[in-house]
This record gives sequence, structure tokens and C-alpha cells, in this order.
Amino acid sequence: MPETLNTTQPQVQRTQKPSRHIPQWVFVFPGIYFGWVLTKGEAISWYRIEEMFYFQGFHMYGIFMTAIPTGALGIWLIRKWRVKALNGEPIDIPKKQFHKGYILGGFIFGLGWALTGACPGPLYAQIGAGFTIVIITLLSAIFGTWVYSRWKDKLPH
Repeated sequence: MPETLNTTQPQVQRTQKPSRHIPQWVFVFPGIYFGWVLTKGEAISWYRIEEMFYFQGFHMYGIFMTAIPTGALGIWLIRKWRVKALNGEPIDIPKKQFHKGYILGGFIFGLGWALTGACPGPLYAQIGAGFTIVIITLLSAIFGTWVYSRWKDKLPH
């Protein structure tokens, strides 16, 4: 029997079916592996990030030039083969329309990245590698996310 979800988005019809429950702790292992890869690839190095922003080294650009096509291929395959999530639900990746706010958001993101030497992915790896000062960056990122969620209705989207 279909069930209507109560959300602020347009109403979505979903059928109730048993889903496989995956314990949350299982996701710790891929996270540890991701952190290890970032660390070994020197993607958490403040010096590598500084080098990138000064256009003095290719290292980080090489990582991006590998990651972007890999992600694009992954999204294309998910859409083509209609891959389902581990709990059995279909994965829906909506197409996004360009919006001028992406430019401002990208600028703010890049500025924060340049000032702190970290984007959200490597924060945990940096903390795990012993750079405990990055805890301030993590708390700032969490606070910034809260501020955005608090004011997003009043921002131009």
C-alpha cells in the first residue's frame, strides 16, 4: 500500500517494502580507508594545498583530474544501470540547473579552503593524523552549516 511522505517538497509516493538494515558502524571502515588514501596521497597536506592555490605544483590538480572523471563515470553508471542503495532503495541523482549562487558559494568555499588548508573531506583525516588544530576548522564548518540551514529560506536560491 503506497504511503505519502509529509515533507515540504512535492509529495512523493513510496511503497513500503522491507529494507535491509545496515548497522552504522559498517561505514567506519570505508571512512578509515578514505582517510588513509587522502593521507598517503598527501591530499591533507597544508603545503600541497598552498602549492595548489599558488599554482606552484601539479599534485592536487592531478588528484582532481582523476577524481572528477571517476565521479562522473560513477554517476553515469548509477543512472544507466539504475543502481540501488544498500538498503534496496533506488538512487535518484537529480540533474541540477546552473544558478549564479554557485559562483558565490564556490568562492566562499575556496576562500575557506585556502585559509584553513582543508576542505570537508580531509578534515577528519587531518585530525586523525594528529593535526588537532583542525578541530577548530571542523567546528567552524559545522557552525557554518547550521547558520546556512537557519537562514536558507531567506537566501536567494
